[in-house]
Amino acid sequence: MIRREAVSAANRFGLGARPGTLDRIDDPRGWLHAQLRAVPAVAPADLPSSGDYLQAEYDYQRDRRQARRADKPGEAVMGFRERFGRQQQTELGWRYRQAVVTEQDFVERLVRFWSNHFAVSLDKRTATLYAAPMEREAIRPHATGDFAGLLLAVEQHPAMLRYLDNVRSVGEQSRLAERQRRRARNDTAPRAGLNENLAREIFELHTLGVDGGYTQDDVRELARAITGWSVPAARATQAGPGAAIFQFRANAHDAGARLVLGRRYAADGEAQGRAILRDLAMHPATARHVCGKLARHFISDAPPPAVIERMTAAWQRHAGALRPVYAALIDSHEAWAADARKLKTPDDFVVSMLRGAGATTLVQPRALVSLLGRLGQPPFTPRSPAGFADAAADWSGADAIWKRIQAAQSLAETAAGEHPDPVRTAAAVFGDALDADTRLAIQRAESPREGLALLFASPAFQWRT
Repeated sequence: MIRREAVSAANRFGLGARPGTLDRIDDPRGWLHAQLRAVPAVAPADLPSSGDYLQAEYDYQRDRRQARRADKPGEAVMGFRERFGRQQQTELGWRYRQAVVTEQDFVERLVRFWSNHFAVSLDKRTATLYAAPMEREAIRPHATGDFAGLLLAVEQHPAMLRYLDNVRSVGEQSRLAERQRRRARNDTAPRAGLNENLAREIFELHTLGVDGGYTQDDVRELARAITGWSVPAARATQAGPGAAIFQFRANAHDAGARLVLGRRYAADGEAQGRAILRDLAMHPATARHVCGKLARHFISDAPPPAVIERMTAAWQRHAGALRPVYAALIDSHEAWAADARKLKTPDDFVVSMLRGAGATTLVQPRALVSLLGRLGQPPFTPRSPAGFADAAADWSGADAIWKRIQAAQSLAETAAGEHPDPVRTAAAVFGDALDADTRLAIQRAESPREGLALLFASPAFQWRT
């Protein structure tokens, strides 16, 4: 008999049980702890790095400029989607294949949690090529490390620097601003200025939270501290593994001491922003804000305050190391209570169906993206730095539920192999925890595929319990 806690370990802490998963979980808590000690999955070396994408994008822009100068229709350069669409599909294909076949799905869920916490949206063209690489280059290697390292890796990645416009931020007292002022009388070109977007989201979303006690003065001071944080220029870009994807532009940096949250930072250059981020990572408000989000993601939309307190205490006791924080979550008895449940987001829902069906090959990435778009959660497109919503109220409307039923029918047809067995799939995913009504419905279905669609569309599959 499979214990309910084993089902929760796989289906709520993980991404959904695959055939054979539940049979391997003798100790549910130990199974999760073991994943935190394992080496995180590494993306294939043949996926382009952000350095590759920077060089390819600069080459594309150069080709377009040359074509416009030539004014020859026959030499027109292909559009952005034509040039980079296949690479983006390859990126997404690997991401979803990893989610479907991994045996470290608790860690994979953590990667996706952090990717949404540090959200970047593809609908901003300057960041389009870099959202997926940020997840595998900045988030995946740090997901079980320490928060300070994760925070710095994300804030210095081209995806974040471009998405929140820090590449355009110029300190008012920088050498570049002074040169622009000297040329202003004879130059009508717009001058760059201080951009506060990244600094504001670092406070509001990434660290302290909206009620974390910072002020507008703190935002401006942090914005000044990270002026000059940018990406390599076209002539300095080198493609290939290990290529630089961050560059500190000293001439755009606003030199001088900064006062943030009552603390003075006198360090020069890039080190100043690093020091502020390091302190923000250790701040008690950051611990409470991020631990609250983790608890809401894994337990329920209204998690027990005691769990958040334990996680926060672990954060502060271990200087922001994330494994002890995850351990405090796993070891909290409230996290395993019968009323601990989360409605799956569309992305969770689709991945869990593919895992439950035992899929080893995915539907085409383009079709998967289209399906997730219809469900309201296209990959890497939250349309806001706040990321996709993580509460049932945002995903449980009548239209949303109907589209889930359609998605269940679609994947039962396309992703379940030639001989689907809904009864066996139900046993593999839920063991003895499947409710009697769902079990009876799939047994009475007119065909195996209809039975599988009924299972996928059932409340048991919609919720992480």
